[in-house]
Amino acid sequence: MVIFALMIAMLLAMLDNMIVGTAMPTIVGELGGLDHLSWVVTAYTLATAASTPIWGKLGDMYGRKGVFLTSIAVFLGGSALSGMAQSMGELIGFRAIQGLGAGGLMVGVMAIIGDLVPPRERGRYQGIMAGVMAVAMIGGPLVGGTLTDHLGWRWIFYINLPLGAVALAAITAVLHLPKKRSQGRIDYTGAALLTVGITALVLITTWGGNEYDWGSAQILGLGAVGVLSLVAFVFVEQRVAEPVLPLHIFRNPNFTLVTAIGFLVGFVMFGSTTFLPLYQQTVQGATATNSGLLLLPMLLGMLVVSLVAGRVTTATGKYKIFPIIGGFLITTGMFLLSTMDTETTRFSSGLYMAVLGMGMGCLMQTTMLVAQNSVEMKDMGVGSSSATLFRTLGGSFGVAILGALFTSQVRDTMAERAGGKAAAVTSGSAQLDPASLKKLPPGIRDAYTHAVASGAHQVFLWGALISIIGFLAAWFVKEVPLRGGPAKSADGDEATAQAAPVAETV
Repeated sequence: MVIFALMIAMLLAMLDNMIVGTAMPTIVGELGGLDHLSWVVTAYTLATAASTPIWGKLGDMYGRKGVFLTSIAVFLGGSALSGMAQSMGELIGFRAIQGLGAGGLMVGVMAIIGDLVPPRERGRYQGIMAGVMAVAMIGGPLVGGTLTDHLGWRWIFYINLPLGAVALAAITAVLHLPKKRSQGRIDYTGAALLTVGITALVLITTWGGNEYDWGSAQILGLGAVGVLSLVAFVFVEQRVAEPVLPLHIFRNPNFTLVTAIGFLVGFVMFGSTTFLPLYQQTVQGATATNSGLLLLPMLLGMLVVSLVAGRVTTATGKYKIFPIIGGFLITTGMFLLSTMDTETTRFSSGLYMAVLGMGMGCLMQTTMLVAQNSVEMKDMGVGSSSATLFRTLGGSFGVAILGALFTSQVRDTMAERAGGKAAAVTSGSAQLDPASLKKLPPGIRDAYTHAVASGAHQVFLWGALISIIGFLAAWFVKEVPLRGGPAKSADGDEATAQAAPVAETV
């Protein structure tokens, strides 16, 4: 029952970020505010990233259960308010509240599993959570479109309420963890500085090249604010009794390595899932719905391999091989995707995506497992939140940097193939929706198709080069024995005999 409730909580956090995209045209049509459209997503992402380490530390200090229930309540409150929004400004503010709760949902799920299940047993459960992520990525756009078409866009938020109520009831009834009360004070200064630093980084990746030029005063100013805030944060964390993000956890080489690998996984994963549908719709002629379904090979590969890796880790206690294999497969998959052009079939691209998905499956939960095994039980929350945070930041940087490469390549190719007519097509954005694409003259449309294929080539080629860094880093991960192996029960079956003592030390 606990795992079932945690699955719902993870589904809520992941699904809500995927479900909104398909409803955005309808939302803008009713509420207006087209100029602020991107903030509906940015507000959620920003609040999630900024709050993740704070939720993790609060769980370490005051007990996991109460903090997790609070995060669910905040998320549900934000969902209800978002569904009742009467203007774009209200929706953006309420989405930020949702994001605050979502940060606690994601880190809470991983930290509670870390409390209840020894690392030796943890792989199989974290594999299940990877499956939930895959379901959210596949089902989000489909569910969003269906609810918007049949019940109205407000139901993409209201649907969270019954699911969240089930999670609240199940966690309250069946999750039993010792209550805690830390004598230390909350590190408000560190939390504020970290929030400002993360906010600046996310805004740079969101606005850079879109709202403002990369060399503009706004982006450079945000960069200065981010750097100064993070430098001040490091200074503060070295001097407080209860740092919101204890820096000593980064002294463990394994923790630092897998956190860096997690950043690269986020970079590649979010970058590829952002531009693959665009390639499929523009070059391969898929509809918006079908482009989501065409991602199935990648997501199924990730799901299956993640479950297998979890079970093998539980059975053998060995895990180093998975980051190495994962790094190799991600690099190979990204390189294969970089070979796609206007003639590539859906079958071939599906095979390439499957390779990429299997690489992600090797890394997604293994990195979290190693991170949790590298910290003491008292730091389980901040260890889990740090791994989650760096993966989230990797995704933000991936979308921004790869997006800049994509846009530049599309415009250059259009200028080469369409000459003076290119500016009219790509002005303001290098992306066209399928309806606009059909209205273009055949010659311009053909040029734009080749331009998108060329842009995708650049995205995946650079993704492959960056993935090599993760592959090399994986070789330096040390295989430290996982705490708490399976014990034999009286009837000879395996039992997680050491799970309860671990939970009692929380």
